[in-house]
Amino acid sequence: MKNSPSDLSERLRTLPAAAPLLRVLGGDPRVFVVGGAVRDVLLGDAPLDLDLVVEGDAGEVAARLAEGLAGTVQLHDRFGTATVVADGRSYDLARARTERYARPGALPDVQPGTLEQDLRRRDFSVNAIAVAFDGRVAAVEHAFEDLAQRQLRVLHAESFREDPTRLLRLVRYATRLGFGVEPATSRLADEAIADGALRTVTSTRIGNELRLLLREPEAAAALAWIAGWGGGDALVPRLSFDPELAARARALLAPDGRPDLLLLAVATLRVGAPLAAWLGDLGFSARARDTVVAAAHGAARAGERLAAAGTGARRPDAGDGAAARAGAGVARSGGDERPSAIVDALRGASPELAALAGALGGETAAVAAARWRDELRGVRLAIDGDDLRAAGVPQGEAVGRGLAAALRAKLDGEADGRDAELSVAVAAANVG
Repeated sequence: MKNSPSDLSERLRTLPAAAPLLRVLGGDPRVFVVGGAVRDVLLGDAPLDLDLVVEGDAGEVAARLAEGLAGTVQLHDRFGTATVVADGRSYDLARARTERYARPGALPDVQPGTLEQDLRRRDFSVNAIAVAFDGRVAAVEHAFEDLAQRQLRVLHAESFREDPTRLLRLVRYATRLGFGVEPATSRLADEAIADGALRTVTSTRIGNELRLLLREPEAAAALAWIAGWGGGDALVPRLSFDPELAARARALLAPDGRPDLLLLAVATLRVGAPLAAWLGDLGFSARARDTVVAAAHGAARAGERLAAAGTGARRPDAGDGAAARAGAGVARSGGDERPSAIVDALRGASPELAALAGALGGETAAVAAARWRDELRGVRLAIDGDDLRAAGVPQGEAVGRGLAAALRAKLDGEADGRDAELSVAVAAANVG
């Protein structure tokens, strides 16, 4: 730890996010900063947002804070929590509570409780430290020891069975913080996974945790960890993760691509037909789901064919998926260095599909995919369909055929300027 428990309160008081709290709530002995913010301060970081636990009515304290900061407050009655947003900062407030689980994986039934009871219902010891602005500190057993040893420990033997989403949080925190897992906690996690604990929790809650995990800087390491659970079948059958493939694909991703969806596509290459339904159950948006499915389904069927296609030696069969056709096409076009062939190979591809196709297709495909990303995907014609119709080309397929021919010519350096583009387009439109 970079900061000791003895100077914890003083360190918290210096945080930019704490100054507004001190002004409004500094004299309230019921209010404690708790959880990840305290942990991060002890690790030497400066959290931007703070979580508060209140021994009493959190809604009343939240309303007072929002009024004092000229902010907004949103109440969540079921769990006695509230969120205050002011000056670009967010403060989550929760009433100190106890929890009881009616069955494994269920949402908890909550009752008001003491600060000590609230800390004992939390996920890991390092997240179960609370500090008041007057210097009082409360923590569960092993909390400071585990923080010093940089390890995660659950607070009781039923933790993962009561709330299996803690398994995903274990991975997220461990990879983000660079922490290990305390041996007994590791054993309990393995047992919960083997006993199917993740199947007792709703897909929506799993999806929420997975999306948080995918936004982490170490999401690739987290996915590699999760893919080892239950032989790859714990979350969805045949989940897998190749870190080297992920790194190659990530290096090829366009700036407007989404790294989280690309990594998820890498992890689901082998999932197959159930993928779309699974992502839908997890609550992914239709656009995100379609992006992952298009890349993962195509790449899953590509495999060795993409590697062979990188030499330009063979074409994919008609049954290949989108990423397979794109990867093979990119590999061939990269070999003969025709820009139009690269664009044709990746026509309609998302940045995620293009990156994965390039990563799977070998060195030649990777070079071509990078060229598509950096030079070719933004090339536009100076003419459009109105120009062709004004030149006498009838409405219909001929216009599309002409524009496609003009774009190929422009990409390949065979049509320089508007007049040249129009000449190529009209000639191509009149063929057939």
